[in-house]
Amino acid sequence: MSWFSQAFSSSLGKKYIMAVTGLMLGGFLLVHAAGNSSIFWGRHAFIGYAEHLHALGPLIPVAEFILLSIFLLHVVTGIQLFLANLQARSERYAVSTPAGGRTLGSKTMPYTGALILSFILLHLYNVRFTDQSVPVADIVNNVLSQPVYTLLYSTGILVLALHVSHGFWSLFQTLGMNHPRYDRIIRTMASLVCAVIIAVFLVILFLLFSNSSLLA
Repeated sequence: MSWFSQAFSSSLGKKYIMAVTGLMLGGFLLVHAAGNSSIFWGRHAFIGYAEHLHALGPLIPVAEFILLSIFLLHVVTGIQLFLANLQARSERYAVSTPAGGRTLGSKTMPYTGALILSFILLHLYNVRFTDQSVPVADIVNNVLSQPVYTLLYSTGILVLALHVSHGFWSLFQTLGMNHPRYDRIIRTMASLVCAVIIAVFLVILFLLFSNSSLLA
């Protein structure tokens, strides 16, 4: 087995994989939130954004494949670490707290991850795997104008916030980008980035539910 395989089959190597893939997925969330914010300027701006993406042609399926690969690698590695932690339960309890402190986010990472996976599948079912001849503005408006979907999406976004808030902090720790003098600043910056992303999605949900004519 090569040094590369040995490194990334170890527990530390898997944590690096989680950190790097998590950072990439966080970057996608930031871009996705920025793109979706075109909704604030109305139907034509949102459709224009979607058409701009579709104009990329064959790059779209390539980007989707890369994103799916990153996501699956993040999920599979997370499951492996979770199972390894269960097997080493006695050793885990010998440690009082992790570097970032024992928070609600850190304690629920595997479970919020599973809920996020369910949320993504629901989102793909509603938006991606549907009649693509219908304008995307109408698809989004029809889905998010329904109370049950507004509730499900709001819950999913809040779960995502909990997961990402600890994930950002954890990746800084894993990549060694931490220092006692700057830990509070890093945690604050991570929380702010997470808050901005989540706020965009929540405001979009609220506007579409309260104003069905926004994308009409």
